[in-house]
Amino acid sequence: MMAKKAEAQKQTFEASLQSLERIVGELERGELPLEKSLELFEQGVKLSRECQERLGEAERRIEVLLQDNDGRTFAEALGGGELSRAGFADAEVEEDDDESVF
Repeated sequence: MMAKKAEAQKQTFEASLQSLERIVGELERGELPLEKSLELFEQGVKLSRECQERLGEAERRIEVLLQDNDGRTFAEALGGGELSRAGFADAEVEEDDDESVF
């Protein structure tokens, strides 16, 4: 029960990143006393680790979503604003003029 409460109190990735950027800015100015700098540095390291964990989790989720029917992962490269499928080179893509959602 306590783990769920702690999880609910975690910031979103974007909020954590914004906090980390604020901390870096304050530390770069160099105007803080040593103790405050150390406190902010510790908070920054914690936020950095949390962000890295979330990015790693997102990457794992994406890899699961980008598996073909045989369980092989394929890559999708972004180029020129369009997605190009690198894993299914011989797959046919059907262009359909039907405007239905399905």
